[in-house]
Amino acid sequence: MAADKADAEKEKREKIDLIMKRKEEHIKICLDQPVQAKNVRTLFSDVRLLNNSLPEIDFDDIDTGTEFLGKKFSAPFMVGAMTGGAEMAKRINSNIGEAVEKLGLGMALGSQRAALYDPVLEETYTIARKKAPNAFIGANIGGAQISTGMKIEDIKKLVAMVDANALYVHLNPAQEIVQPEGEAKYRNVLEGIRAIVKSVGKPVVAKEVGFGISPMVATQLEKAGVSAIEIAGMGGTSYAAVEWYRAKAMGMADKMDLGSILWDWGIPTAASLYMIRKHSKIPIVASGGIRTGMEIAKAIAMGASLTAMALPVLRPATESADSVQKFIEKIILELKSVMFLLGAKNIGELRKTPYVITGELATWKEYADKREL
Repeated sequence: MAADKADAEKEKREKIDLIMKRKEEHIKICLDQPVQAKNVRTLFSDVRLLNNSLPEIDFDDIDTGTEFLGKKFSAPFMVGAMTGGAEMAKRINSNIGEAVEKLGLGMALGSQRAALYDPVLEETYTIARKKAPNAFIGANIGGAQISTGMKIEDIKKLVAMVDANALYVHLNPAQEIVQPEGEAKYRNVLEGIRAIVKSVGKPVVAKEVGFGISPMVATQLEKAGVSAIEIAGMGGTSYAAVEWYRAKAMGMADKMDLGSILWDWGIPTAASLYMIRKHSKIPIVASGGIRTGMEIAKAIAMGASLTAMALPVLRPATESADSVQKFIEKIILELKSVMFLLGAKNIGELRKTPYVITGELATWKEYADKREL
C-alpha cells in the first residue's frame, strides 16, 4: 500500500512538472519565436470607417467607458487569457493585475487546471486578484478538461480561488491535436457547458484560442446558456504554430506536419465577428490579432461588446506593471483619437458608426448575408 501511494505521488509530481514545463515553453516561444499567422489576416484592414471632418466634439469630452457582464470598464478592452501555473506566469499575472486595477479594466487568466494538481501553483493565479481587488477577472478551464470529466466542484473551486467575475471555457481542438501531449477529446463538451452554466453561479464565457468561432458554433453556445463569446479569430497568434515549435524540439515529425498544415487554420477575426453578429445578439469579445486602437474602434462599430489582446501585452508584462499600463494607455489613446475623428463622443455612439466592408471580408459578408447559418 505504501508503494502504491509513493507511485501515485510520483505520477502526480511528473504531471505537475510536465504542466509547468509546458506553460513556461508557451511563454518563451511566444516571446522569442514568430508565432503569428503567416498568410491569413484578421481582415480588419478590409473595414473602412468614415472620416468626420466636423466631429463637433472636444477630444477631452470623449468617454470610452462601457459595461460588460455587469462590470464597468474604463474602455472596451481587457487583457486576454494568457498564462498561469509557472513561476514566470506569476510575475506576468502580477504585473497585468496591477495595471488593469489602476486603469479600471480587466483580465482573464490562463487555464487553471495546474492549480488543482498542486496548491503551490495557486499563487500564480491568485496573485492577479491580490493585485487587482476590484478589476474584472476571468477564471479559465479547457473544453478538453470538461470532456474528460472535470468535476463541477473543482470548477467552482477554481472560480472561488480568484474570486472570478466570470468563468472562461476555452475551446482549442486545433491546438490539442497539434500539441505533443494534447488531449484531442471533445465529446460531450457542449453538454458539460450546459451543466456548468446551471451550476457555477457566475457568467460563463466561451472562447477560442486563435482559430475563430463560426456562427453555427456560436448558436450552439448561446442555446447552451453562455453569457458571452470571445471569438479569438485567426490573424494573430496561432497556437498550432506554438505547438509546432514544441514538437520540433521534441523531434515529433508527425506533430510538426500537423502544425504546418494548421498554422493558418481558422476564421479571420473580423469575419467571425461579422458572421456571429449577423445571426446572434449575444455579447461578443473580439480578439485574435487586434493590435491597435483603430482595430478596437472597428470591432466595436461592427458589434463587439469588448475587445481583448494577449500577445502584445506579454512582453510588457514580463517587465513591469508600469510597462503594461503604458502600453494599454497608448492603445486607449489611439481608440479615443479614432473616436474623435468619427465624431463619436462615447461607446454608444461608436457602436452606431457606419462602416464599409471591402476586399476578402466582403466575401465572408456575402456568405453570411445569404445563408441561414
